[in-house]
Amino acid sequence: MNNAPTFDAARAIRMGQEALHIEAAALTAMAPRLGDAFAAAVQAVLNCKGRVAVMGMGKSGHVGRKIAATLASTGTPALFVHPAEASHGDLGMVTPGDVVVALSNSGESDELNAILPVLKRLGVTILAMTGRAESSLARHAHIVLDSAVAEEACPLNLAPTASTTAQMALGDALAVALLDARGFRPEDFARSHPGGALGRKLLTHVRDLMRSGVDLPRVLPELPFTEMMREMSAKALGVAIVVDAQDQVLGIFTDGDLRRLVEKGQDLRELTAAQVAHKNPRSIGADALAVDAAVLMESARITLVLVVDEQQRLQGAITINDLMRAKVI
Repeated sequence: MNNAPTFDAARAIRMGQEALHIEAAALTAMAPRLGDAFAAAVQAVLNCKGRVAVMGMGKSGHVGRKIAATLASTGTPALFVHPAEASHGDLGMVTPGDVVVALSNSGESDELNAILPVLKRLGVTILAMTGRAESSLARHAHIVLDSAVAEEACPLNLAPTASTTAQMALGDALAVALLDARGFRPEDFARSHPGGALGRKLLTHVRDLMRSGVDLPRVLPELPFTEMMREMSAKALGVAIVVDAQDQVLGIFTDGDLRRLVEKGQDLRELTAAQVAHKNPRSIGADALAVDAAVLMESARITLVLVVDEQQRLQGAITINDLMRAKVI
């Protein structure tokens, strides 16, 4: 006999919606409670000469790992220290001058409370994130952030759900206030995420991707058209760059220019590079961000941009394919 309960799709949806409503209400109720203690927490971390050590057991520990990672990626050196492992040697990761962010909804985690006296003797600032202001953790802490919730989203009111969401959000609020106080910029964020899309956009410069040297199809203005086409074909960039003896850019000739000349039925054999090239091609500096080259190509509807110095001397060229290979676009 199969005693498995019958699945009720409508009930499942209602339960999910109710969980979200409860957790949203918990965050809404917590916002007005941010006050002097929160400002003191931000100031304490800003004044910290060491690192922020985040601690928590169970679900609070999982939240703590995320908070530590968020802090570290937004300009605040941070790490997660497991309270149980701290009692067996890992407490050496915490040094005088650090700030400890301790998470416990009940404030009575045995593993966490066991090391609080040692932390106080070390001279660290203890920042508690707890749902009970009268708990052991709150009494030991220098600063207490109230993460209390009216109820858990769990229908049994047992599984940490709304309480861990509140801890997570409070950690995000702390990180956001800190990055703002530090004047943290997108470029700073990118340096912590060099492998991500933002890092590639904000850390990759034109000089990192541009073609240069013998890879460039550069020709002198008096070069016959047929010779220019040989150079153009050999370098396979779809352009010929016309420069003078000092490498100053005079113009550019593209595959599109060739098609337009052929369509006109013009005799090309007697022409020179200077006669067919168009002047003032689009260009960019080598120190510019590669993403700026992408914006220039998109706005001008072209697939290649020349790279020049302040005297308009040719330094390189960058193509849309170069940007795509580097995952800048």
